[in-house]
Amino acid sequence: MTAMTEQKYFYGTGRRKSSIARVRLFSGEGSFVINGKSPSEYFGRRDLEIVIMQPLRVTGLLGKCSGTIKVEGGGMSGQAGAVSHGIARALSIWQDSLRTPLKRAGLLTRDSRVKERKKYGLKRARKAPQYTKR
Repeated sequence: MTAMTEQKYFYGTGRRKSSIARVRLFSGEGSFVINGKSPSEYFGRRDLEIVIMQPLRVTGLLGKCSGTIKVEGGGMSGQAGAVSHGIARALSIWQDSLRTPLKRAGLLTRDSRVKERKKYGLKRARKAPQYTKR
């Protein structure tokens, strides 16, 4: 067994749109592995990296804890939101004192907005075909 599997970790599940992230946090030098890749390699966009590191920035733990993350479903934006939510939940379990700043920043609240379904007779969820008078 490696040292990483024997080390104590804190678990958090994050959800956003149709994405689910399973986050394991442990004390370390600040490296994160998302589905076997680094965050910059996995997401490829700087703004999504900023989104996933937001809970660590709010609590002041950027560079003080590491994590392994498995994320599936949805697109890149939804996955980044799910990872952020999962990290925030794991941090609140890790130290109870971090719950207040995470809650104030709105990082513990699950964003329940999902895509609205298409209705019959319409082109999309709400867009109707063009009206013709004659």
